[in-house]
Amino acid sequence: MVGGPSAPRLLDEVRRVLRLKHYSIRTETVYVAWVRRFILANGKRHPRDMGEAEVEGFLSGLAVQGKVAATTQNQALAALLFLYKQVLGIELPWMEGVVRAKRSQRVPTVLSRDEITRVLARMDGRPWLLASLLYGTGMRLMEALRLRIKDVDFGRNEITIRDGKGGKDRRTMLPRSLAEALLREIERARLLHEADLAAGFGAAWLPHALARKYPNAPREIGWQYVFPAAQRSRDPHDGTERRHHFDDAILSRALKTACRAADVAKSVSAHTLRHSFATHLLEIGYDIRTVQELLGHKDVATTQIYTHVLNRGGQGVLSPLDR
Repeated sequence: MVGGPSAPRLLDEVRRVLRLKHYSIRTETVYVAWVRRFILANGKRHPRDMGEAEVEGFLSGLAVQGKVAATTQNQALAALLFLYKQVLGIELPWMEGVVRAKRSQRVPTVLSRDEITRVLARMDGRPWLLASLLYGTGMRLMEALRLRIKDVDFGRNEITIRDGKGGKDRRTMLPRSLAEALLREIERARLLHEADLAAGFGAAWLPHALARKYPNAPREIGWQYVFPAAQRSRDPHDGTERRHHFDDAILSRALKTACRAADVAKSVSAHTLRHSFATHLLEIGYDIRTVQELLGHKDVATTQIYTHVLNRGGQGVLSPLDR
């Protein structure tokens, strides 16, 4: 029963294994929510008493009755496979009977260079710098928020992105026009760090087992976030009070406000800036493999989506009306 004494223990065990395997707090929240939903959808039965048929029925129901997107269904599948394989130690065979949600074929939203200029002109402070960095480097939002001081190389005009999607490291350019603003931001982070150390805090969160391997590293300036939060807070994993990175919700609100002020009617998110970065590089002649490496895509096929939104008319063909 999900409401009985065993259910909280099961969800706690899911959380424990997720943290043991270093999954992010966002993934933990999502996986636990899907496990809870799966149990409730099956009359609060324990997952150990269910199996392939119940999992298939739940996932197929999401597609047929729930009409969810393919990415949502895949998220639920990943959560349930983690539950059975990693938490309960039960191997589930590939579930051929699952009705797959239809994957939508959509091109990404891209802002023109004029729209980018107008939007950024209506932003200021740290949201402006973050938005400029996302467009100027092609980083994902969380890659920018989790950027550490040691990974910004002003001498080489280069940024190293650690543990990106798929656990891969990569490098991208540091826009020269942002160097001065980034130096000021790092100085601000340095002053906050010194104040934290003086107050008995100042230990940054380190990935995996680095904090045990290098016990002094969490308090070193190089491991601090380039964009630290204004206030310290409790780490949801271990309850330690520390300074986390800037809140992405603040950037999201600032970006929406700027789009309204700039009269940009498109649906814009932080990821739109990454899409725009890739498209504009292709427009000015950079080859697709270079763009692939800068974005951190595992293959060229993923990057090719941007060739469909280049500013060259439908499929790159010039209308005879314009000749």
